[in-house]
Amino acid sequence: MKVFLERFMSSKDQVSSQFSQLEQLKRQVTAIYGLLSNIYGSDKLVLRAGKLEALQLMRSDKIEERVLALQKLVFEDPTYEALPTMEEIPDILEAIQDEIADIIARRTVEEELEKKIGEKMNQRHEDYIREIKMQVIKENTGPENAQTLKRLAILEKLDSKKLASSAMKLLRPETFEEIVGQERAVKALLTKLASPFPQHIILYGPPGVGKTTAARLALEVAKSMQGVSFSKDAPFVEVDGTTLRWDPREVTNPLLGSVHDPIYQGARRDLAETGVPEPKLGLVTDAHGGILFIDEIGELDPALQNKLLKVLEDKRVFFDSAYYDPNDPNVPQYIKKIFAEGAPADFVLIGATTRDPEDINPAVRSRCAEVFFEPLTPAAIQRIIHQAAKKLQVEMDEQIPETISEYTIEGRKAISILADAYGLACFRQQSEGTQGSVYITQQDVYEVVQVSRLTPYVLRRASADQEVGKIFGLGVSGYLGSVLEIEAVAFEARSQGQGNIRFNDTAGSMAKDSVFNAASVIRKISGKDISNYDLHVNVVGGGRIDGPSAGVAMMLAMLSAVQDLPLPQDIAVTGEVSIQGKVRAVGGVFEKIYGAKQAGIKKVFIPEENHKDVPADLKGIEVIPVCNVEEILAAILPGYKLSILAS
Repeated sequence: MKVFLERFMSSKDQVSSQFSQLEQLKRQVTAIYGLLSNIYGSDKLVLRAGKLEALQLMRSDKIEERVLALQKLVFEDPTYEALPTMEEIPDILEAIQDEIADIIARRTVEEELEKKIGEKMNQRHEDYIREIKMQVIKENTGPENAQTLKRLAILEKLDSKKLASSAMKLLRPETFEEIVGQERAVKALLTKLASPFPQHIILYGPPGVGKTTAARLALEVAKSMQGVSFSKDAPFVEVDGTTLRWDPREVTNPLLGSVHDPIYQGARRDLAETGVPEPKLGLVTDAHGGILFIDEIGELDPALQNKLLKVLEDKRVFFDSAYYDPNDPNVPQYIKKIFAEGAPADFVLIGATTRDPEDINPAVRSRCAEVFFEPLTPAAIQRIIHQAAKKLQVEMDEQIPETISEYTIEGRKAISILADAYGLACFRQQSEGTQGSVYITQQDVYEVVQVSRLTPYVLRRASADQEVGKIFGLGVSGYLGSVLEIEAVAFEARSQGQGNIRFNDTAGSMAKDSVFNAASVIRKISGKDISNYDLHVNVVGGGRIDGPSAGVAMMLAMLSAVQDLPLPQDIAVTGEVSIQGKVRAVGGVFEKIYGAKQAGIKKVFIPEENHKDVPADLKGIEVIPVCNVEEILAAILPGYKLSILAS
């Protein structure tokens, strides 16, 4: 820039070389004024001179005053007062030219920056206009665009394609009359709901017997009754305890609800922008005024169970967040109300489980009434199959209900077998070109059983025969009873008093103790010393016996083997045997009786102390309570009792 000025000034100097030095300085000063006028503009230059007290000096005829004015204008310093001498003027003009060169350079850079800034501002302005246009379009057309509308069309097309409803959905019970074999449980469930003061309930029982369906139907029945707490629109909220997950940090809790903090969990946009946490209500609030049904409640996380107990007590859910400020004017009223008062959660809890009562949280049990669903008998399974066949509108072989009842004790599984056989029959008839209604054959069921690798549920069945050293005991696992086939064989020992007893190692220590108790009872009753025999006692199948309830059965099998006494094979016994021959109480009598019925047992001998556990409306099996083993022997071996009395 300075080079340009020098060239500009030198060109002037060449023209004025014939003038005197004074004239040259005047022309140089005039040229500088002209350059300043071009830089600032004439009007602005005059205003600038007025502010710097250089206006009069600038208009003076004296070169010294004009140079002084240039100093004030170029250096923007009004403190210049001394007039320069003629000797100083050339150097001053040189310094002024340097400063003007710097000013022009800065002006050039500033102009380039201003140009770029202007371009950016124009771009931002265009973007802002475009954003405003998009916002206006969205407000007029909604959040949809071509892509979202295309995906919506795909979803609607998918929804239009529907398969027929599943057989399991079609065959699901729709009334209490269709829930077979659970009359007492259904009545107990209804009585606890259909009142002004409904109770929380836990439903116990094996899988596939109708617990979930019964709970759903119970609410519908209760809503139609007078004087109940449920309104006509009372909700039924169902959740599975095995799949219900939650975060202990309360980031998410679908059961009780959680708070979505604006930074981490992402509240709604309008709330996140103002830093307001947003409570997300849970299933307990969805169930307010109705029923919250938790299937497999025993699988629910223990910590979550404890939190649920707090909700049951308070009938509300309370939320907390470090981001919540009650004095923040941006917080909506509904969020303030939730944080201040909590969310309503007044509901009736119904939990279903296949676990034993001892496995359920005692605090939960103490707040709930308990209803036990019963294992299904073969007759109940057969009735379910007949109902399902009627709904499917199919015909079938007469033996099919009995066949299916041999392979399952679950109503759901029985229906599944029938549905599979129905599908197989449809396929077979289409392959054969047969027209008309579907007919399910016995072979269809057997093919389903074979493909599914099913085995008969009851492997041991009663018979009208009599056998030496063999009898049926009774066991229970969970809610399912079963028969235990106990057998014994006795040989005279090679040496008197040197006999030994062998027994299953897998049966457990208590069962082994029962064997030795039985040995003492046998000696007391018959006078036979077990030590004179090599005796082998076996639980067929190697099942583990956790308690002493097979003691009486073992004693009878051993006595039969030692004295070669045939025992009837259509009876079963349960009870702990004492060394004095008394029959003591045992657990699970209710389930054991049902297990005996499934095996075709005609008579069951139970301890007298368990007589109260026998259902009052029991049919199809005779239950005989006894106090000691002599009463059992008198019933099954009348002649043996007479021989004891004679001796």
